[in-house]
Amino acid sequence: MPFATQIQSRAGNLAESTADLLVLPVFADDGPKAAEGVAESGLGGDLPAPLTDLFTHYSLTGKSGELVQFPVSRDEGLARLALLGVGSGSPDDLRKAGAALSRAARGRSRVALAWPGSDTEAATAFAEGVLLASYTFSMKTGETPEDKRPAEAVDVVGDGGGDLADALRRGADLAGATALARDLINTPSLAKDPEWMAARAREVAAEKGLQVRVWDEDALAEAGFGAILGVGQGSSRPPRLVQLSYTPQNPTEHVVLVGKGITFDTGGLSLKPNDNMMLMKTDMSGSAVVLAVLSALASVGASVRVTGLLPLAENAFSGSATRVGDVLTTYSGTTVEVLNTDAEGRLVLADAIGYAVSELAPDLLVDVATLTGAAKVALGTGTGALYSDDDTVAAELERAGRDSGEPLWRMPLTDAYTETTESRVADLANIGTRGRDFGPAGATEAALFLREFTGDVPWAHLDIAGPGRSMREDGILSKGGTAFSTRALLRWLASR
Repeated sequence: MPFATQIQSRAGNLAESTADLLVLPVFADDGPKAAEGVAESGLGGDLPAPLTDLFTHYSLTGKSGELVQFPVSRDEGLARLALLGVGSGSPDDLRKAGAALSRAARGRSRVALAWPGSDTEAATAFAEGVLLASYTFSMKTGETPEDKRPAEAVDVVGDGGGDLADALRRGADLAGATALARDLINTPSLAKDPEWMAARAREVAAEKGLQVRVWDEDALAEAGFGAILGVGQGSSRPPRLVQLSYTPQNPTEHVVLVGKGITFDTGGLSLKPNDNMMLMKTDMSGSAVVLAVLSALASVGASVRVTGLLPLAENAFSGSATRVGDVLTTYSGTTVEVLNTDAEGRLVLADAIGYAVSELAPDLLVDVATLTGAAKVALGTGTGALYSDDDTVAAELERAGRDSGEPLWRMPLTDAYTETTESRVADLANIGTRGRDFGPAGATEAALFLREFTGDVPWAHLDIAGPGRSMREDGILSKGGTAFSTRALLRWLASR
C-alpha cells in the first residue's frame, strides 16, 4: 500500500509554515541544545517561554525520539509546537527521531520540521524513519479513526537546497521498497500462493524495466528442480521459480540474490503447532525482500548487474506431501534425505543456489531467508544472523546493516559441524544428524547445508527469522512482516 504520508523539503523557516504541527529539533550535547541557526526558527514571540526554560520545564535531555508538544498562539490561531530529541544528529538518531515524530503526528494534516543541518545521510535516514513508522497494512472495511491516520505531509524546512531534497527522495525510495516487501509479506496466504507471487514479480518487472522468467511446475520438472517440487508437491497450488534481472549500463559485476519463498508453511507432515503456524504467511519474506530490492536498484543508482531468484512453494499437509525419509534430487544433482519436512526452506534455496552457480556465472551470491528458529534464539528479534565464507563481503554487509538500522551479526561457519549434515542414504540430510555429539546448532547446520551448493562462488547467507517479524508497533516497525534487510541490501549494492 502506498504511504499515506509525503515527505519533502521546503525553503524558509517555521514561522512561514502553515502546518498544524511545528517541530524544533533538540540535540543531546551535555544537556539539551537547540540546533544552531534554528533555535527559534523565526517563531519569536510565539513561544510561551525561552527554549532553555522549556527544556527545563519538560525535563528534556535531547535523547533521540524524545518528544513533547504544547500549544502556541499564532496570528492564524492556535497551533502545536513539538520539541523533538535528535540525539547527536547521526543518521541512526535521525531515523529514530523521524519514527517518533511520525507516530506522534498521527491525526495531523501537515507537519513542518526545522532541519537541524545534519548531513545528507541523516536526511535519508530521517525520511526512512518518518515513512516506515507511517506504514500500515489493513484489510478492514471500516474507516481508520482520525487520530490513528498518518500525517498527510511532512515538510523539512531549511536551506539544504537540492542536496536535502535528493537525500529525502533517496530515503523515500528505500522506504518504498521496504513497504512493497511488507505488503507482500502481510498479504494472507489465501491469496498469496506461488503463482500470485509470480504475478506480482511480473508486475514489478514491467513497471521497473526488469527482465523476468517464470518456471511453472512442468518446467521445473523438466529442468530438474527436484527440491522445489518436493517441497510443493503436497499443495494443490503448485510451485514456481521466478528469475528477475537488472542490467545497468557497463555493469561492474554480477550479484545473484536468492530469497526463500514459502508462501505458507504448515510444516508439512512434520506439522507445526497452531501458534507457530499463525505466523507462517510471512515465511516468504526472503523472496519479498529480493523482489523489493530488484524494484529499487535503478532508483538508488546501483551499477552492478543483479539477478534475483524467487523459489516459491507452499509447504502443505496432504497425502501427496513429501514424507519423512524421502530422498530428493536437487538441481545440481546432489541428493538430500528429508528427515524433517519443516526444514523446507533450505531445500528450495538449495535448488535456486545450485541453478545460479551452474547457469548464471555470478561473481557473488547472497541468500535471504526466515530460515531457523535457532537464529532467533541466538540473536533475538533485533539482529539478523550473517554467515559468509568471504571476510570482505561479510564486513560490507555488516556496515550496510549498521547504516540502515538493520544490524547483522556474523556467525561462525564451524567446519566441525559439517558432518552433521551427512545422511546415511543420501549425499546430505536436511537437518543435523549428530546433535548428541555436537549439541544444538540449527542455524549453523542450515548455513553449512546451503554452503554445499555454492561451489567456489563467494557467498553470504542472511537468516532473518528473528527480525523478519514484529509482534508490536515499535519505532519504524509495524506489527507483521518487517522486510528486514531490504534497505541494507540496497545500500550495499548501491555502494559496490
